[in-house]
Amino acid sequence: MTLTATFLEQDGQRPEEVAALLAEFLAGARAALHLAIYDFRLSEALAQPVVEALRERARAGVEVRIAYDAGKRTVPFHQTGADPAPPGTAEFIAQLGPGIQAKPITGGDPRLPKLMHHKYIIRDGRNAAGAVWTGSTNFTDDSWSLMENNILRVESPALCGYYETDFEELWSRGDIATTGLHDVGTISVAGTKIEVAFAPGEGRTIDHDVARHIGAARRRLKVCSMLITSGAILGALADHLHSGRGPQLDGVYDRTQMKGVFDQWRNTPAEWKIQLFEALAPFLAGKRSTPYTPQGRHDFMHNKVVVADDTVITGSYNLSHSAIDNAENILLIQDHDLAEQYATYIDHLAERYKAP
Repeated sequence: MTLTATFLEQDGQRPEEVAALLAEFLAGARAALHLAIYDFRLSEALAQPVVEALRERARAGVEVRIAYDAGKRTVPFHQTGADPAPPGTAEFIAQLGPGIQAKPITGGDPRLPKLMHHKYIIRDGRNAAGAVWTGSTNFTDDSWSLMENNILRVESPALCGYYETDFEELWSRGDIATTGLHDVGTISVAGTKIEVAFAPGEGRTIDHDVARHIGAARRRLKVCSMLITSGAILGALADHLHSGRGPQLDGVYDRTQMKGVFDQWRNTPAEWKIQLFEALAPFLAGKRSTPYTPQGRHDFMHNKVVVADDTVITGSYNLSHSAIDNAENILLIQDHDLAEQYATYIDHLAERYKAP
């Protein structure tokens, strides 16, 4: 497995296949499973293999701990820099049963709408066979069947160490606060260089690192993100276009979710960003997802990916201003073959969702 990507798209796979993949990953644990998850709500059929894997490992003496977002916000979701999600995660986790520890994680300052937005699992993180599951994918029916998402599995005890630090901070504090501060590093996995960082502690560093990689792209630049609202990232993309140097920008975003952002920006100090994004939009395909309602069809273009030359940037981190202060994780991976896989996937989505 070492470094394995899985790509999801609307109606592109059976959700049962994703459930089986997740259950298999969980079943491989021998000592510990630590999950940090924003949205965990599955129908009975999809839940069965996942829940059984968790329960079976707990019965076998594996430490199973789940840190989850404490509650969905009443403010518009584009203000949180995250994906819309209805309530239900706490109730779903509560019925998992004995032997499975769970802790709600709050957003820190109650006056600010910040989220525990991770979607990662650490399997046997203190052992030589440790592995991380991360990416953009929540554990819900719609995430596995109607949304565009990616999952990345990495076998690396060194990488696990960084994720364990973040998880223990969340678990001990019970809020996101300054989690992730100084939890940054660079590792090598089978010769592949991987940089890792966590927000909110390193949120501004992440924001500028993504912008830096965009500015340095010389052979290809592809963006695949539900939202693009970070001033630094918008500025880097605009500078890339205006410079006339390097590759043409292309990719895909969620047109419906960005429209909600425009409505928020109008007649505010952030209104300048609208013109900046509109200059980029002709180079990007926009998925017309269903406007969010709690009980509606959740079919967002939900990836958070940049491919700059042979570097893949992925994780839970939307390319948004608000994501700086959410609990997020991000990987910057320098690998030609992986970049080719992600680029092919993004090209496919861009073709699928380009304007008629």
